[in-house]
Amino acid sequence: MRKLLSLTLLALVGSSAFAGGYRVSIQGQKQLAMGHTGVAVVNSAEIAFFNPAGMAYLDKKFNLSVGGNGLFANTKFQNSQYNWEAETNNLGTPFSIYATYRLNDWFTAGLAVYTPYGSSVEWDQDWQGAHLVNNIDLAAIFVQPSISVRVGEHFSIGGGPIFASGSVNFNRNVAINPLLSVDGSGTDVTLDAKGITAWGYTAGFMFNPTDKFRIGMNYRSEIIMEARDGDANFNDVPGFAATSPTLQNTTFNADLPLPAELTVGMSYQVTDKWLLAFDYNRAMWGVYEALTVDFLNADGSIRNTSNNPRNYKNSSTYRLGTQYKANDKFTFRAGWYFDESPVQDGYFAPETPRNDSMGYTGGLTYQVNSKLGVDFSFLYLHFDETDNSYNYYQENGNTLPFGGTYKSSVFSPGIGITYGF
Repeated sequence: MRKLLSLTLLALVGSSAFAGGYRVSIQGQKQLAMGHTGVAVVNSAEIAFFNPAGMAYLDKKFNLSVGGNGLFANTKFQNSQYNWEAETNNLGTPFSIYATYRLNDWFTAGLAVYTPYGSSVEWDQDWQGAHLVNNIDLAAIFVQPSISVRVGEHFSIGGGPIFASGSVNFNRNVAINPLLSVDGSGTDVTLDAKGITAWGYTAGFMFNPTDKFRIGMNYRSEIIMEARDGDANFNDVPGFAATSPTLQNTTFNADLPLPAELTVGMSYQVTDKWLLAFDYNRAMWGVYEALTVDFLNADGSIRNTSNNPRNYKNSSTYRLGTQYKANDKFTFRAGWYFDESPVQDGYFAPETPRNDSMGYTGGLTYQVNSKLGVDFSFLYLHFDETDNSYNYYQENGNTLPFGGTYKSSVFSPGIGITYGF
């Protein structure tokens, strides 16, 4: 079984814009405003992320899209039985840069740089769930060169390699037992790893059976981020435990799974001004079976292991989007989506406090001139209040569930530019 480092947790996008798990679905201003649809929409260089096969159908020879978002996430926790309350407010700053260039009538090249995973969750130090997580921060940047090839007038294929680079910082208390503390501060461990790299790929096709109707498919491969020889530092270790072998600063190994995704969709140009789009996305979260961290001896052998079951399930997202070009200056967009959480009942850990959600999006483009446009978007993610728990934490041979009521919300405004000629 793969050892999985909960970098994942880290992310939790954390970024909070979290799609299921720790995925951050904010990869373009135009397409985010349309419910983050895009696998069958040819709107701008953002297609380099959503479906590289569609780059071949861009009108302009050169296209550039650059944008960024502020991602504001809030989660409140309450356990009325023990009168526990806690809250975490986090900020994420996902960004994207896309460029395409048509080499000839049949080949178009593109480059995409984006942040599909990354976020932070920060509870108060030593809160009631500190034995599961105090704070976590994940950052991941993908660099994706790609090519699009037209095969006839109505069909194209596209894809390319993905280079992923990331880092993770994760802190939690090592026990619930209050004796393991110094001046009221629980003994904790910080896991820190930087410079983690890995490779994956993306591939897809686009089919245009008519001038108004497009069908698209895109696959993004699984990527395993392998953290090796990261730093594991223990803090607030009481004197009676100072010589314990398991509480000595050391290094660690762990793996972070970024799941494969399959997206299919369609778009229809109802009139010259009005466009409709639908995407279905399937994320293979089942790869995340457990968060396992191996603490190492100086010779690289395993000193001890921390194993934390997660048992994620594959999940789906359903997206709808629309666009209306009012005139030569203004284009308006709106969208909605339903995002299934991959977290199953009994595995609801506070490093990824996300259940099923619905996203509401909107935005517009102001076309400055024929080459330059300014894009605006917003996203509001609504999570239903949920009562859930994590039932697999063990200490001294005893299983100690932790749970309560979680209420989360995410808001994200964004701005970008598009340029082309």
